[in-house]
Amino acid sequence: MAFLGGGVLLLLVAITCLSVVGRNLNSLGHLPIVEQMAPALAEALTSLGSINGDFELVEAGIAFSIMAFFPWCQITGRHATVDVLTAFIPAGMNRLLDLLWDLLFAVVMVVITWRLYVGMTDKIRYGETTFMIQFPIWWAFALCLLAAVVATLVTVYVAVRRIAAYLPGGGQALGENGAGKS
Repeated sequence: MAFLGGGVLLLLVAITCLSVVGRNLNSLGHLPIVEQMAPALAEALTSLGSINGDFELVEAGIAFSIMAFFPWCQITGRHATVDVLTAFIPAGMNRLLDLLWDLLFAVVMVVITWRLYVGMTDKIRYGETTFMIQFPIWWAFALCLLAAVVATLVTVYVAVRRIAAYLPGGGQALGENGAGKS
């Protein structure tokens, strides 16, 4: 999922760059000096412009990319953390906090997945489309839902593994990053 999210993110960067370059070249073609000195060039430049609906594609793609990165971040324990306060508490308390956060994140991901499903079915039912390029909004919801289902499975898995580590005989079922020992 992370590779897929990264690929979509790279595609969005390319779309944004092409759109900005096209818009700037179009503006260049409208400069009076360019129109006077090179009318053919000015005409060619003014035919360029931003990519139609670029912001709609970026909006949908970024939403998917974010959801696609969650499973990797969770399974590897690489979410951004602020451990200014937890650096001074005992390791056992930190493990308990990790368990609580993993449980909370699993619950949040279940709710997000459920609401994405409800939102997607609403978008399908109402036939809602984007303003500029008129693609059905439910497509973006469906892609995000796919990533959210994977993220939910991973967050529940990590939470269950954390709980197992606290059970008698569970010992160190999880490494520091939450992914388990290999």
